[in-house]
Amino acid sequence: MAETDALLDFAKGGGLIPAIIQDDETGEVLTVFYMDKEALRRTRQSGRVWRYSRSEGRLMQKGDTSGNYLHVRRILVDCDGDALVVRVKPEGPACHTGERSCFYRELDGP
Repeated sequence: MAETDALLDFAKGGGLIPAIIQDDETGEVLTVFYMDKEALRRTRQSGRVWRYSRSEGRLMQKGDTSGNYLHVRRILVDCDGDALVVRVKPEGPACHTGERSCFYRELDGP
């Protein structure tokens, strides 16, 4: 994984980088997770999205509890190497509330 280490800057975020999770077919943003090096390694190895839960302080595979796995199609790295877009095929809703996307609420006004 030397390629990963050369492309990504985990130091900026204290060991974590944001991963925007996007439906590969529709382009819809489903959720945003944080990944450490191990979550990214497991994601690439398993083909399913892993994340680092900041609230629980541990690695978790999306879908282990709900069965709503996110199957990785491709992973894109931003120009600064400090963020990812993970294009997925969702197996059910991405949000823990049961919504398809975590972005189902809108603020009033501009």
